[in-house]
Amino acid sequence: MPLRFAAPDTPSLPLYVVSSNDLKGWASTHPEPVQNWLRASNFKAGLGQVALLADKNGSIRAAVAGIGTKSERERGRFALAAAQAKLPDGCYHIEGGLAGLDPSEEALGWLLERYRFDRYKDQRGPGAALKCPEGVDADRIEAIAGGEGLTRDLINTPTNDMGPEALEQAVRDLAAEFDATIQTCVGDALLDQNFPMIHTVGRASVQAPRLLDMRWGKAGPRLTLVGKGVCFDTGGLNIKPGASMGLMKKDMGGAATVLGLAQMIMALNLPLRLRVLIPAVENAIDGSAFRPSDILTSRAGLTVEINNTDAEGRLVLADALAFADEEKPNLIVSMATLTGAARVAVGPDLAPFYATDPALSDALRAGALASADPVWEMPFHTPYEPMIEPGIADLDNAPKGGFAGSITAALFLKRFVRDTPHYMHFDVYGWQPSGAPGRPKGGVGQGARALLEALPKMLDF
Repeated sequence: MPLRFAAPDTPSLPLYVVSSNDLKGWASTHPEPVQNWLRASNFKAGLGQVALLADKNGSIRAAVAGIGTKSERERGRFALAAAQAKLPDGCYHIEGGLAGLDPSEEALGWLLERYRFDRYKDQRGPGAALKCPEGVDADRIEAIAGGEGLTRDLINTPTNDMGPEALEQAVRDLAAEFDATIQTCVGDALLDQNFPMIHTVGRASVQAPRLLDMRWGKAGPRLTLVGKGVCFDTGGLNIKPGASMGLMKKDMGGAATVLGLAQMIMALNLPLRLRVLIPAVENAIDGSAFRPSDILTSRAGLTVEINNTDAEGRLVLADALAFADEEKPNLIVSMATLTGAARVAVGPDLAPFYATDPALSDALRAGALASADPVWEMPFHTPYEPMIEPGIADLDNAPKGGFAGSITAALFLKRFVRDTPHYMHFDVYGWQPSGAPGRPKGGVGQGARALLEALPKMLDF
């Protein structure tokens, strides 16, 4: 279902947006029967509360959406989306303003609330539609919602329909839509083209490992996005327990997120040269699976001791990052569902990130606030470098001890970005554990909206 606003000429009902603190004053401007009805229905304008106003024939003539108190709104995002879910189907327009809310944020939340993953089962109808509120850039908000919808669809699709081959097709479909180019390197060609760790991680799967390389744009600064595309992670020979394997269809959430961001960038025709690199693999088990204690040689020439085959994401990203770095773009951004340590540190809602330049961090934090896409900076803490140096090889893919797991993973990846001065890494979760306004349970993008907002400052365009 397209996440779009209703056409301006669509017949619509007025929707009043009222906070708990303003309810009394707002109600006093309406006829006494309306005030009586609101009292009788116990409408207090609580967050997500809805009241329907009828005409003399009993038909709905307007609706009132409660957005609660300021303290309630500070505990979440997309206040209007909480009410949207409870409105009857139909089309609405905002009447009398948004009670101090950010119009663009609330308009985006409304569209995201309409998202349904319905590939395998019919879901609830399209729900309440909205005309674009005054002062909101409809094209931009629709582009952002569309990119987020793509990310959610890709993550939500199980691996039997979203393995490396299907992920490649998703990239091809996106490239075709926006006249981008795509090159692939598949199977044993990865060895011929010097992507040994991508090949090693994915060679045990019935679907061959591959590197997907999409390019778009002919002028402007160069931005390269690198997304972890592990379509399923058994843990390899260090096999995960069943409870830990249950959500591993989302282990390609980094790839899904960079593709969603790429769609936003291309739909908005941003003045830059975009490259997207996705190592697409399945970390499966058979006689050819790589083993603990193996020592691999990466594209960059660095050797890596394998101390846990379940730390495979950083291996495939390493080859892709080394390849990205050879071009020396203005900025490289990697995104991955990489470590459980990041979840322990910041939970599922915050997107932890690392940056080589404080100016990048400042721009991203500002972009996160402006786009309701929360992030949290983590450090490239160089005193931890010895933790990823095993002695027998240049690097250790799974340092022992359990400390600073997200940081050591980020330091590992940074070793493969040698010549590009501006690098950012996101260790995202990619999953909404329980439903919230604008964010149903399931796959979710993190960091993409913040990056989109920050790119003009990061790349000076």
